Formats: sequence, C-alpha cells, structure tokens
Amino acid sequence: MDANFEDQSKLPELKLDAKQSQGFLSFFKTLSHDPRAIRLFDRRDYYTAHGENAIFIAKTYYRTTTALRQLGSGSDGLSSVSVSKNMFETIARDLLLERTDHTLEIYEGSGSSWRLVKSGTPGNLGSFEDVLFANNEMQDTPVVVALLPNFRENGCTVGLGYVDLTKRALGLAEFLDDSHFTNLESALVALGCKECLLPVESGKTSEIRALHDALTRCGVMLTERKKSEFKMRDLVQDLSRLVKGSIEPVRDLVSGFEFAPGALGALLSYAELLADESNYGNYIIQRYNLDNYMRLDSAAMRALNILESKTDANKNFSLFGLLNRTCTAGMGKRLLHMWLKQPLLNVGEINSRLDLVQAFVEDPALRQDLRQHLKRISDIERLVHNLEKKSAGLPHVVKLYQSCIRLPYIKSALERYDGEFFSLIKDRYLDPLELWTDDGHLNKFLALVEAAVDLDQLENGEYMIASSYDPALSALKDEQESLAQQIHNLHKQTAKDLDLSIDKALKLDKGTQFGHVFRITKKEEPKIRKKLTTQFIVLETRKDGVKFTNTKLKKLGDQYQRILEEYKNCQKELVNRVVHTASTFSEVFCSVAGVLSELDVLLSFADLASSCPTPYTRPCITPSDVGDIILEGSRHPCVEAQDWVNFIPNDCKLVRGKSWFQIITGPNMGGKSTFIRQVGVITLMAQVGSFVPCEKASISIRDCIFARVGAGDCQLRGVSTFMQEMLETASILKGSTDKSLIIIDELGRGTSTYDGFGLAWAICEHLVEVINAPTLFATHFHELTALAQENAVHEPNMKQIVGVANYHVSAHIDSSSRKLTMLYKVEPGACDQSFGIQVAEFANFPESVVSLAREKAAELEDFSPTAIIPNDAKEEVGSKRKREYDSDDMSRGAARARKFLKEFSEMPLDTMDVQQALQIVNKMKDDLQMEAVNCQWLQQFF
Repeated sequence: MDANFEDQSKLPELKLDAKQSQGFLSFFKTLSHDPRAIRLFDRRDYYTAHGENAIFIAKTYYRTTTALRQLGSGSDGLSSVSVSKNMFETIARDLLLERTDHTLEIYEGSGSSWRLVKSGTPGNLGSFEDVLFANNEMQDTPVVVALLPNFRENGCTVGLGYVDLTKRALGLAEFLDDSHFTNLESALVALGCKECLLPVESGKTSEIRALHDALTRCGVMLTERKKSEFKMRDLVQDLSRLVKGSIEPVRDLVSGFEFAPGALGALLSYAELLADESNYGNYIIQRYNLDNYMRLDSAAMRALNILESKTDANKNFSLFGLLNRTCTAGMGKRLLHMWLKQPLLNVGEINSRLDLVQAFVEDPALRQDLRQHLKRISDIERLVHNLEKKSAGLPHVVKLYQSCIRLPYIKSALERYDGEFFSLIKDRYLDPLELWTDDGHLNKFLALVEAAVDLDQLENGEYMIASSYDPALSALKDEQESLAQQIHNLHKQTAKDLDLSIDKALKLDKGTQFGHVFRITKKEEPKIRKKLTTQFIVLETRKDGVKFTNTKLKKLGDQYQRILEEYKNCQKELVNRVVHTASTFSEVFCSVAGVLSELDVLLSFADLASSCPTPYTRPCITPSDVGDIILEGSRHPCVEAQDWVNFIPNDCKLVRGKSWFQIITGPNMGGKSTFIRQVGVITLMAQVGSFVPCEKASISIRDCIFARVGAGDCQLRGVSTFMQEMLETASILKGSTDKSLIIIDELGRGTSTYDGFGLAWAICEHLVEVINAPTLFATHFHELTALAQENAVHEPNMKQIVGVANYHVSAHIDSSSRKLTMLYKVEPGACDQSFGIQVAEFANFPESVVSLAREKAAELEDFSPTAIIPNDAKEEVGSKRKREYDSDDMSRGAARARKFLKEFSEMPLDTMDVQQALQIVNKMKDDLQMEAVNCQWLQQFF
C-alpha cells in the first residue's frame, strides 16, 4: 500500500464556496452514524471524506494528519480530506479485499442534495467490481453467509445459508455444534466467507460471545439484521425465480432443513437478488456437507501458512504462493484458493488428481505446450459474470472469442499424449472439449463473432460491428463513405478556386463546435481576404488560423453528422444484440472455464513438482482407517523455497500402535516447529492432489488437521494467554477423532511449571488413550518423555500406554567453547539437555546473567525420564526441588488429573454464568486437593 501514498502537495484541492460548504454541512449532519461505513463524496475530479472518516483515511493511507483540511468554521467545522482517483482505488481495494471491518459508500450530488449511488462490503463487492479488478486479477470469490443459531442444552444447531455472488451459487447447511463452534469455523474457512449475517440478539450473552469469537478468528465481518428478515415464507417461490431448472428439486432440498432456509431468506433480502432481473434463472442451489472435505479451522490455516498474508516476505512464504504457478487470468488462482480450503477425503478423487499431475510431470513437452496456450486464456468466469449482469460490451465478447479459438490447440496437445493415463485425460478433458467445440455449441459462437465483429479493426484498438453483418448498417456505412468522398472533393475544388495547396495551406478540420470547416493560417489569410469575405462565412479567427465554411460544406457536414449518429446508434443496437446472443452460451462458457481452471491448477502442481531443485514425489494414499503416515526425506515446501535455506530433510513415521503419538523435544531454534508443521502441510498437499516434498510418502487420509502452535493474549475479551491456550486445547479434545491429525507446539507453558506439566501429561494421555489420533507434540517438558517409557516397559504395577514414541531434534555443544550448533535432524529418543541457556547466549545475554542461570539450572534440573528415588534418599535431597516420584504414584496422580481435566472439558460453560462456573470448578479443585493427601505427585500442584 505504501507505494500508493501520495505526496501531500499533489492532493486535490478542496474548493467549495461558502454556500456550497454550508449546504454540504447541513446534509452531512442528516447522515445516520455508522462506525463501519467509510463514506466518500464524488466531486467529479476527486473524492472527499469527512469527520471521523477523514481522520481514518489521513492516518491509515496518508500516514499523517497534515492531509486534513477544515470545512466550515468554529463549532460547525468538519475535518475533511480529498482523495484522488488513484488513491480511491487503493482505499477501495484495501477496505473491500484486505480488511474486514468497514463498508464503503459513494455519494453523488452537490450543495445540500446528495444521494447514495454505490455501496459495498467485503462479502458483497457489488458495484465496485469494475474498480477493484480493472487492473488486477480476482484471486478469490467472496462469500456472504447468514447464520440462524438455535441454542439448546446439548449444544447449538446452526442453520447456515450462503451466497457466492460471483459464481451465482446458493447453499444450505445445518449441523450441531459445540460451545467453541468448531464445525462452524471449519465451514467458514472452507467457503471462504468474508461477511456473516446474524439476527440481533439471537441468544444468551455468553453463547453469542463465543459465536462472535469464532467469526473474529476467521476474519469475518459481522452484520446484524432484524430477526424478522430470517424467515422462510415465500422462499421456495423466490428461489424458483432465481434458480435454473425445475422448482421441485429446490422444494425438496429446502424442506430437508429446519433453520437454514430462514438464514437463506435473510441473504436474499440483504443481497437484493430479486431486485436484479439479470439474476433470474442464473443461480444454482446446493446442499453443503461438512463431511465432504477435510476440516480446517482458522488456527490451522494460520499455523500451516496455507493462504497468503500481508506480512509474507515473499510469495513462497505461503503454500498458496508456492503452488500458484497458474497461467489463466484469475480462474486458476481462484480454484487453487478453493482447493486449499477444501482438501479431499475420497481416495479415488485424490488419486485421479495425482494421476493427472503424474501425466504432466512425466511429459514436460505436453506440460509446457499446454501452459503456453493457457496463458492466452482470459478470465472466462468473470467475462460470463459480466455478460449475465448485462454489464458487458463488445470487448468482453471478443476476449471470449480469443479464448475459445485456443481450445482446438489445447485439444490437439492433449490428443498427442499417449501415456498410461490417456483414458483419464480423454474422459476428463478431451470428451468435454469435443462436445463443447462442436457446431451446436462454441463453433456457433465463433461463427457469430467472425460474422458480426470487424476483427481487422482490433489491431487499432477499435471494437466495432462489421458493416457487412447488417444491411441497414451497411447502407449507412456506404452513405457515410459517399459523403466523406463528397466533402473531400469539395476540399479539393475549394483549394483550386482559392489557389491554395490542399492540406498544406488549406486544411479541412472536424470538431465538435462547428463540424467540418476549412482552416488557413493567419499568414495565408491576406492573400484570399477578398474571396473570404464574399464567398465564405468566417467562423473564428485564432492564433492557429482562420476557420471558415460555405453553404455546400455546411450542408454536407450536417448530413455526414446525421448519418454518423444513425450509424453509431445502429452499431450500439447491434452490439447489444450480439452481447445478448453471446450470453446464451453462458452455460457452455462456465463448463469450459471449469475444465480449463482445473487443468491450469494441475499443471501448476506438476510444474512445481518438476522444477524444484529436489523434485517432489507422488504420495501413496490410503483410507483413514488403514495405513500409517510415513514420510521419508520430508521437507517443508515453503521453507526450502527460501533463497537463504539449505534444508535438511527428516523422516516422520507415525505408525499405529508404535509411534502414532510422538513427543518431540529439543532446543529452541532447533527445528521442532518446522518439522511438525511440515507434516501437516505435506498431508494437506497430498489430499489436495499435489505431489509432496519427500523421497517417499504414504499417507492415511485425515478428516481434520488441528494445529495449536501458541496463543496470544485476548485481553480485550478478558482472556489471558493461558486461558486462550486452554480454550483452544478444549476444542481439540472435543472436536478431534481418531481420523484427525493433531499438531501441538508447546502446551501448558503459560502457567506454573508443575501445573502446566500436569495438564500437559493428562492431555497427552487423553489424546493417546481416548482420541487415538496421530499426534505430533513438541514440548520442553522433558518429563513427558516418560509416557513413552510406560509404552516400552512392561511392569506389573505400571500402567500400559501404547503407541507413544520419543523423538528429538539434535544439537551439538562444543565441550571447550560451549558453542551450540543446531543439526536440525529429528532422531529417535528423548532429548537429554535443554539448551535454553545456550540460546540465551545467542541472544547476547550479559555474562553474569548466563553464569547465574547455569548455577541455578545445575541445582534444579534432572533429565532422567523415569527418575525414581528410593524413600530413604528423599531426606538427602534437602531443599532441592527434585521432580522425582514413584511411578505408581505418578500413574495414579495422572489418572486423577486426567479425570479432573475430562470433567472440566465436559462442563457446559456456554450455558453457565461466570459465578456458577467458578463455584463448580472450586468444588472440583477441593475434591482433587483432598485426594492429593495420599498422592505425592498430585501434591505438587497445590
């Protein structure tokens, strides 16, 4: 955005006289207060903003309040700022595409009379699309969602309706959700929701706060509407006008929901779909099923860097940026965006995508040929959208024509492929392209354009209907040319009569004021002054010469102008007819766009897989209930793509019953976080249909990825860092299944060491024994590695925990210099040192602080994972707080702690007030404290 900031001296000057200022100030006072609305007033050559909006624009976009001017004086004075046309585009793009906290309104008028002419929100770009995407590709399609929550004792049933205004798609969903709205969050992420409608005060304060928090986490703008708008009366009748095809399937679909139709009804009203007749018969409606795709919440999207962020140092920081090598103008990018938010769960569908990627990887010539042709393809979806909205012109039709003439080349390139996946390519691409390019479909469109449009004029940048297309247009063209020739002959005859050389001395001009006129220089004027005054009419004398005419030229010029206007009107009428005819091919264009954008994304995957210094490999995909997650020589795709990185690959073997739950220890900066994230990213890439950065990969399909990698304070909502961490962990405990993948980077560090360790231990046991999902748990609690010891050691009195394995990221300390070297290799076994003090040395801590830290660490630390001290040795320990307990004592204590945690996680917090919740928690704590009398391990928490 900084590149668009303007020099203050170049700001448009706000010029209003006293009467205009007073009139505008009186109008401005009548506007209702809306803290979200940024209102701009169109002054023709520039825009202005006023009041709080002016201060916001000055601080946010100009980065200085010196841009502010005062309109009016004294107590009636109003802060104002002027905005150029270029800066307006910057502000519009930022408000509607980047931020989710403002709406944009444009007013036109003068004095005290102004009216709203345009409005837009992040979910409904509406009339701003031309401004936003005139010079930029549309990378994502915004979706507006409406929710009708129904709170009950056992949870909340969420009725959801959504509309994608770009793709003209409506959807319905209904599902039971928990107090954290886990399912809703994954639905909002998958749909790419930008704005959400909610009924005003649709539940208790605590329940609604949790719902608002879920929307905030997903970066969704909340818009509250009256409850009366959430109604399903007349919904089927309204949908019958909007949706293509028969009404019976629509009625059957709507009748299958209790709350979702009310939400959809509110959307139709909010988006004013029925007010625009171009929407009639152009929408599709579908049921949205949460179980169709891998579920991803906002925390996982952020932790795995799936989509781009404004803070990314380069495009390869995000998975989208890395995978985006698409060639088409926008279509491929939008599909890739959608695929990354909706990874597949069906083995057959995933393997079909992988087969196609493999075909393109193995045939570089085919890949390059297809990509060259796709670069010539325009954004067909957006062009069709303009056609259907009746906002298209001849240039849109010509762009569709230029895209369609590439289809035979794409088809012939695919036909040349003779590899093992030819039948798949034939079914997926060749057969549809063959159907759509026949004489009954796109060939008819091509013939229309070739007959109707003057393609020769395109080189001059002119989009015109060919005169041969229509007899009336042809007659007007002939008459126009005839008159032009008569005017030219008159010019020649006049030059001869005046004895002036044609064009050099006597020029023929054509302007808006006088039409066709003769012009001579002031130098030539004395030579013909006598004839000029007697035979011609002098129109104007200026520095550039004398303009004059006669009755013949005026008559011919007037005739020419009349014919030209008729010609233009005929052109306009024919253009409208051609555009309307072109819009009848919309369905075919949309089908072609779907095929080409899919081809584009898969070619993008293949190009990345082939062009990396270390090529990607095809993963082996197995159903979720069989197989393991085995990644040999795995690498983080985004990290290895950075110029300064020489990535060290690692193996990850999540094996059922052996290493399904991995505890990963090691120093800070050692690579733990990168390692656990790369497993999540690789799993997601595989289920999207991409090759993965591994030497060999086998992946059991996951229905959800939970990634908790640290939390920030939410103090504005009264939530501390630790409480936020606990809330997020509770959502894992409630939402995960044995088919999920869980990634946890540090847990329990936001409270006292022993409280945190106890919670971490109990959570680990719960994940291993109850949920049994493959888990990567990175921690600095080295005592947790004892879980794997319980897995390995079979003693009669020791609790058996199956499937836990210890891994660590290795590092080396030089014995003489104490210099720490990170090796970035993940190896079996627990880490035997903390390295925290060495990392502090990296940060240039004072030597005295480092020395004291070493001294205290030597007193307190003991890294033996099963450190069991005999009773007679306890007295020798003295004042040193050794964290050593009898294994039976630890086992009993951990079981009781896990029971406490389970009871806490099952508390219906969303239906309780704070006092009631605190009373129950205090009682649970008292009960636990009483039982701790006979358990040394539990006593440490009190």
